[in-house]
Amino acid sequence: MGIYKMMDKETVVNAINEMEPAMLQTWQKLVDRDCGPDDKAGVDAVGRDVQHFLEPLGFHVRFHTYEKAGNMLVAEYGDMTRPFIILTGHMDTVFAKGTAAERSFQITGDKVTGPGVLDMKGGLTILLHVVKLLISQGYDRYPIKIILAGDEETGHRNSNGGKDYMEEAKGALMGFNLETGFPDNGIVIERKGVAQYQFDVDGIGAHAGNNPKDGRSAVIELCHKALDMESLTDYEEGTTVNVGVFSGGTVANAIPEYASCRVDVRYSREEGIERVEKAFREIAAKTYVQGTKTHVQCLVKVSSMERLPASETLFHRAEKIAKEWNLPDMKAIAVGGGSDSAYLTRAGIPTLCALGVKGEFNHTVREWADKKSLTERAKLLAALLLQL
Repeated sequence: MGIYKMMDKETVVNAINEMEPAMLQTWQKLVDRDCGPDDKAGVDAVGRDVQHFLEPLGFHVRFHTYEKAGNMLVAEYGDMTRPFIILTGHMDTVFAKGTAAERSFQITGDKVTGPGVLDMKGGLTILLHVVKLLISQGYDRYPIKIILAGDEETGHRNSNGGKDYMEEAKGALMGFNLETGFPDNGIVIERKGVAQYQFDVDGIGAHAGNNPKDGRSAVIELCHKALDMESLTDYEEGTTVNVGVFSGGTVANAIPEYASCRVDVRYSREEGIERVEKAFREIAAKTYVQGTKTHVQCLVKVSSMERLPASETLFHRAEKIAKEWNLPDMKAIAVGGGSDSAYLTRAGIPTLCALGVKGEFNHTVREWADKKSLTERAKLLAALLLQL
């Protein structure tokens, strides 16, 4: 007999309220460990922390290991030959080594601060403690697979994380991502994909006064091409192109022999990024200033989380359960920021994202999370696992 027939709502709510101090301890431990993109050792240490938390509960834990990126943790509980539920998120942050010591975990009233407190150490804390509670009571409604990436913030550019994610997702019934929650209680069922590219132009340098005709300006070449890039934006398609960083030249009295730019692309559908990538290759091959040469490379790419009819159905069922548990009203939203939920929807798995603690300003020194949302969102996840 599964726990969903053994534990009633009041029991679960009371248990989660009582485990708040333990959750806060876990949250602090996770936040106070550096695990940014330049710290594979730190990310892998978080993975071991999670492993040591889950294995005593009966999870089988393994890792996809990468040479130049944080490892991916996979933890399985139950008979994985049956359709299973995925609980997912990531262990890395965007912050450099030393940040945890400079801005450690702090609670001021209902505001919690520290590097990654919102994105997404709070969500990771919820995930761990909810499965601990349910399994301690005999949960067996569905097998559970936990997938935690170690390099989500860099889009898996130095690993096979995306491919490994797709393989691990096969056979899942539904997915829940404990990513950054929104203050307005929005639940994400659609996300734009994110890709970034770098264009490098080599020109020919020359003195701007003595022999300007001998020069070939890399800056002028890239100016033309930047306009071509920006013209690829198609709001109706859901694709935007932004030349966000532009640099070139060294001094004002020299024809610049080098220029570069970084370009951000957001897209709702795969056909959008395919169109832009084809155009980028054509732009790089085209020449406005004879004698210049352009190279383009993709720096990072995170697939779009496409809106599935099954995800909409899952949301409406979750919305009903939240009301039954007297939890805040939810709303389904689409956002521009990417997440690994994209790999679930690409596999056709209905997915709800942004189920973690609520707050604002992730990726910045102003990042904060709402302390009250820690137990609130834990109750929501428990309710979904018990009743969906």
